[in-house]
Amino acid sequence: MTQVRTRFAPSPTGYLHIGGARTALFNFLFARHHGGKFILRIEDTDRERSTPEAIQAILDAMNWLELDYDEGPFYQTERYSLYKEKVKELLAKGKAYPCICTPGELDARRQLAQKEKRKPSYDGTCRPAEGVIVPLPTDKPYTVRFRSPREGSTLVNDLIKGDVTFDNRELDDLIISRSDGTPTYNFCVVVDDIEMAITHIIRGDDHLSNTPRQIQLYAALGHELPQFAHVPLILGTDKARLSKRHGATSVDEFRGAGYVAPALMNFLALLGWAPDGETTIMPPQELVARFSLDRVGGSPATLDYQKLDWMNGVYLRAMTPDEYADALVAYLREQGYEWDERTIRASAPLVQEKIARLGEYPAFAGFLFERRDGEAGGELDAGILDEAADTLRDVEPFNAEAVEAALRSLCDRLEVSPRKGLQPIRIAVTGSKISPGLFESIELLGREETLARISAARAEGA
Repeated sequence: MTQVRTRFAPSPTGYLHIGGARTALFNFLFARHHGGKFILRIEDTDRERSTPEAIQAILDAMNWLELDYDEGPFYQTERYSLYKEKVKELLAKGKAYPCICTPGELDARRQLAQKEKRKPSYDGTCRPAEGVIVPLPTDKPYTVRFRSPREGSTLVNDLIKGDVTFDNRELDDLIISRSDGTPTYNFCVVVDDIEMAITHIIRGDDHLSNTPRQIQLYAALGHELPQFAHVPLILGTDKARLSKRHGATSVDEFRGAGYVAPALMNFLALLGWAPDGETTIMPPQELVARFSLDRVGGSPATLDYQKLDWMNGVYLRAMTPDEYADALVAYLREQGYEWDERTIRASAPLVQEKIARLGEYPAFAGFLFERRDGEAGGELDAGILDEAADTLRDVEPFNAEAVEAALRSLCDRLEVSPRKGLQPIRIAVTGSKISPGLFESIELLGREETLARISAARAEGA
């Protein structure tokens, strides 16, 4: 049986989009499920838009998601000699021809065809008669065009969409080599997939329109077709194509927001695929074991950020305390926070059950490292703050248990409910009505800092 070989082939013109990451994941899972190989190929033939920074962003995103590739990364710009050989092969067989027509001349022919209500003609003085091999021009620039079949149709047998038929009359003679000698995308893709022995091409359905031309190129080069599987697009909850207005769209942005890689991988896998319609939480090894293309749907998937937050929270809460603390420290360092590591680790148990993303930690627990302005209002009762300060000065030992006992006793003595009695203290100490455990937070801040914050809140008009 032929070994399964899949590939992910991004164009490095920006950060790795979440749709591209899903494509990479589906290729990875399919290859791993079948014991095959997963190849990474960087399609950098757009030399003006491809940048080293974008390439590195793709590699970093793949590494963070742990989408380990078996071969590559290969770069198309390093394979030009191979493409030129294949262009010469098609020219020698009469399956391609040099074209000296300018874009303006071709446009004029198209306009004439439309005026005469017939299909555009792409031959004229450029496309030679069947079987005629034209010498390459030596006195003027020329492109090389693939001689596309004019009659009949091209069938795409898609593993997700089923059979899709394209009328060959609708396909022009594709340029496979530009006038400067550089190859074009559709041609490079086919040559690479042949040379890399790719068996399954799993990609977004925005590439479906390229497929009939690529199928014709496979035939012209004398190779069997791989199997195609075109995955539907990812939409926002408003059913519009995913864009910045919906929120994060690149892997880098999701990482910066504090999602963890296994949760994002799990979430992406379920955008268009489901093993049984019920299971949601699946770690990477289970995804590999259960993934199949026959469970990929044909309709667009919806990126639900609320569901992703929920799923990420599940993964965070499933971590051991040490794993969670390690992830929190690593995330904060990555985001440029130089806060005291011992305090971060000590606070980790207070927030693990409270936040859905690591990115929520600075707003939720940042008061442990810097004073925050309190939420003004009548809840900052001056009398309660004065009594709390007097009480906390005498607490021994100064730990969460002793602080809790002392402050609850104070509420009883003042004949106020714990909510009414503790809220002014919480606002003064944390700067917010919502925070990690008050007593544990006071222990982490220490007596001196806690009293200083109560005093500052009192002086500011509490």
